[in-house]
Amino acid sequence: MKKLTLVRHAKSSWKHPELTDFERPLNKRGKRDLPAMVERLASHQLIPDTLLSSGATRAILTTKAISSRLAIPQHHILEIPELYESCAETLLLVLQNMSESYKHIMLVGHSPGLERLASLLCQQSITKFPTAAVIHLHLSIKNWHELADGCATLTLFDYPKKHQHTPE
Repeated sequence: MKKLTLVRHAKSSWKHPELTDFERPLNKRGKRDLPAMVERLASHQLIPDTLLSSGATRAILTTKAISSRLAIPQHHILEIPELYESCAETLLLVLQNMSESYKHIMLVGHSPGLERLASLLCQQSITKFPTAAVIHLHLSIKNWHELADGCATLTLFDYPKKHQHTPE
């Protein structure tokens, strides 16, 4: 059985109109939410064999925080250009071509591709995938090239607002 963890990058800033979408950094909320999200990954022991990241600045910053806290060696981190602005089918193809030696892959990317991929794999509607959210899937496959519709069971869907406490 393989495992897949999907992570949407932390909240990004729109304050710098001179930057392209690809270059946008994290905003104040993203910087606040990211450490807690990374701690929850650690508490759930979601430590992948490899970490795939979009090359966008906000995804790279999210990936760096994850790899630092989970002690993922740099040579286990792959920046894959196709992950930026990719559809579910592209994400699926990237994953299907991963080395069979990986038992657990973590992918840091973007909406709407991530939620569509999760919906496809789980065969259930995932309509919102907030920033700094994590979806963990158990896959009923032995090899990545077998990754297909309906092969996944959703075991965790976590996001920052789930942990916000409202005053009584």
